Amino acid sequence: MIKKLIIATILSCSAFALQAQHLGLKAGLTLSNLNFEDVDDSNLRTGFHGGAYFYIPLTDFFALQPEVNFTTKGATAEYDVVSFQGEYSFNINYVDVPLMAALSLGDALEVHAGPYVGFLANTSLSTEGDFGDVEESLDSDNFKKLDYGLAGGLALNLGGLQVGARYHYGIQEVADSREAELFLGDARHSYVQVYGALRIGNID
Repeated sequence: MIKKLIIATILSCSAFALQAQHLGLKAGLTLSNLNFEDVDDSNLRTGFHGGAYFYIPLTDFFALQPEVNFTTKGATAEYDVVSFQGEYSFNINYVDVPLMAALSLGDALEVHAGPYVGFLANTSLSTEGDFGDVEESLDSDNFKKLDYGLAGGLALNLGGLQVGARYHYGIQEVADSREAELFLGDARHSYVQVYGALRIGNID
């Protein structure tokens, strides 16, 4: 099922590419977190993202911008569950496919908003504390294969360069097993991205 969705996404992006005014190659910093209960202190995971997008103008001030990005997500947190204490770090990585609506405010500034879907790529978990080492028991099979949510932000165009920032709010719960739910409950992803992009093609 996941492979079929990825193939469908690639075909859809290819169709968008035929209509695109320009291509963008982007990369940047990702600051991610997981929103879950029974946590004393949740810390951002510092990671990265990178990928490409197509810019498809529909009017002089409105465009669609489909993207494909590899994105690192997760969090490091201290837990306190039924007298069990410790710290763990979740590294949960995805291939994200946002579909942004881009609204131009003048010649340089754009507002971006829209949904995203993430396909689980890989996971890793390290722990310290009363639960011991559960890295081997919590593999990718314990997490939902799809992540989805909403994103919004701003972008500034400087000739062939674009710089921007976005906030992503996950709607899908991350855990997909009783063992994962013990750590995460109904946790969802929340992350901020700051990026630079090289715009290639007709950018007039």
